[in-house]
Amino acid sequence: MGRRLIPEIAGALKEEGLLEKETEFTTVDQLLEGLERTSARVAATVNAPPLDVAELRREWDAFRQEARGMKPSRLPSFDALRSVWNGLLDESARQGRSVFETSSIMAVSAVRGIPGGARWLTASTRVVARRTGQLLAVELLDHYRQALEELRQVGYLSYARRQLTPYVRAAAGQFSPARGTLTERLLDRVRFREGR
Repeated sequence: MGRRLIPEIAGALKEEGLLEKETEFTTVDQLLEGLERTSARVAATVNAPPLDVAELRREWDAFRQEARGMKPSRLPSFDALRSVWNGLLDESARQGRSVFETSSIMAVSAVRGIPGGARWLTASTRVVARRTGQLLAVELLDHYRQALEELRQVGYLSYARRQLTPYVRAAAGQFSPARGTLTERLLDRVRFREGR
């Protein structure tokens, strides 16, 4: 079912310059290969770290391996995926934002809302699939539906501010002049021990 959506997802990534415009993508593997080719170039252009495509590929392979043994009734339906994708397209247009911008801020929200963050997410995907037969994808789709509704109600800027504020505060705290550096703290300890 994802193969029907992959060309649309690829189109959104092409609009952001994350995939080559002239290449056709119909599978997740092709998307990952395309991201590998462009991530370093895009990172150099926009002064951002390259995507960790190798990690994305490992997670995709692990997810695919676990999903192979699943009963189709345990996987999200095509209609559920299509509904969330269409909601993302519609809300992006309504907010005057790209699909990439909207989905990125929703991903931040999803990771923030999951206990232990992204590491818990990747580890639990395998555990949940193996132990209960329920895929975390179903929970993520529910989260995205709720996030789209909240985004619709409060608007992109308000939603983004709410999601990013904890990260901005943490980053600002790291660069605060009042915060001593590790080197300063170590020197203070040495001075204290030496009685200075």
